[in-house]
Amino acid sequence: MRERYGLLEMFKTPELAAEVTLQPVRALGVDAAIVFADILLPLEAMGIELEFAPGEGPVIHNPVRTRADAEALRVPDPEAELQFVLETLRMVRAELDAGTALIGFAGAPFTLASYMIEGGSSHSYVATKSLMYSDPGTWEILMSKLAEMLTGYVLAQAAAGAQAIQIFDSWVGCLGPADYRACVLEHSRRVFDALGARGVVSIHFGTGTGDLLPLMRQAGGDVLGIDWRTPLDVAWRRVGPEVALQGNLDPATLLGPREIIEERAREILERVAGREGHIFNLGHGVLPPTPVDSVKALVDFVHGYSTR
Repeated sequence: MRERYGLLEMFKTPELAAEVTLQPVRALGVDAAIVFADILLPLEAMGIELEFAPGEGPVIHNPVRTRADAEALRVPDPEAELQFVLETLRMVRAELDAGTALIGFAGAPFTLASYMIEGGSSHSYVATKSLMYSDPGTWEILMSKLAEMLTGYVLAQAAAGAQAIQIFDSWVGCLGPADYRACVLEHSRRVFDALGARGVVSIHFGTGTGDLLPLMRQAGGDVLGIDWRTPLDVAWRRVGPEVALQGNLDPATLLGPREIIEERAREILERVAGREGHIFNLGHGVLPPTPVDSVKALVDFVHGYSTR
């Protein structure tokens, strides 16, 4: 499908996005589908000029750098301006059997703000942190608008058939606890509180966030997603045994032989030790060169282990 269609075309064509969402369920036997979309799609509706450039990833042509830039952003109506994502969810929910969950998702305020400020991917987040430190008023405007937009967007996803919402704060690991507490926590909490008030299950995921986990728990989420850098038993000690966790196999493991995949998966499951409140998953996304057979072998191993 990638050879026939561009990414934005697939995201914005519900029939195509629904097919891509369903493919891994059919091919791999996973227990849930996650809607095929991108965390940056709502930014277009806010007035951001977005392009998925070949070989470069997402590029933003009008980054947010000033107070005027932030004030000019719109807060869109998801039913009117992001209806293609909602229709994809409706189509997928109609196709899935009752025992297969459907997960919607969105980016967290900090990660979306960072994309908007940097203009694309970053390793240092210099522009983001510079604005956050030097112009807190503009930072507050930007984060407040993102939290408002995300609240409407994720609630619309839930109404369209998503039974859980995963919020990706993929870049927040670049912050220390003090900055997270001062500049991020309340804005993320606003989104999770809205989901909780409607009874929608939520998953709060970040990468490189081992030291931030207690604060992320404060921000909200019924489940905390853990990357591969923090063992699950260590994460439970940091956030409390009553919190559900998701994770956390290193995606690169799937590039290795089957015996390594099973060994590392077994190590994770042994750390869980049969306790309730664990969703087995990778610690981040599937890497492009990953063999499909390796993913299927992992799914089969986990299902088999779970029934012993």
